[in-house]
Amino acid sequence: MKIAIGSDHAGYRYKEKIIAYLKELGHEVKDFGTYSTDACDYPDYIRPAAQAVADGQAERAIVLGGSGNGEAIVANKVKGVRCALGFSRDTAIWGRSHNNANCLSIGERTVSAELALEIVKLFLETPFEGGRHERRVAKIEVS
Repeated sequence: MKIAIGSDHAGYRYKEKIIAYLKELGHEVKDFGTYSTDACDYPDYIRPAAQAVADGQAERAIVLGGSGNGEAIVANKVKGVRCALGFSRDTAIWGRSHNNANCLSIGERTVSAELALEIVKLFLETPFEGGRHERRVAKIEVS
């Protein structure tokens, strides 16, 4: 799977861990930055990662920050992107199975590194349930 990833300075450490993990699993990763823990503006890195999904350059995106909230907001402003905030095993599963999320946002300050990797794994492996949810999600457009 092709996966876009982006973070701000507060999500940089987990971004690096997640990239290594994704490559171990055999995924192709496009890193949109940031590339250090130096303070930066998160939309500069989150929007391009989300846009890669909208443009068909990636099948999924993972975005990271301190809480993950701002990153999810920015990603969800990209038409065609459905970004779920993942802070537990359940939110990762439900984001995919119920909402057909194609983007996952994680806060480095909110979950352990081990849980973040588990959330990523669940997000990538969980199928969308389809049916009634599919019709409703397909009608949602965020500009």
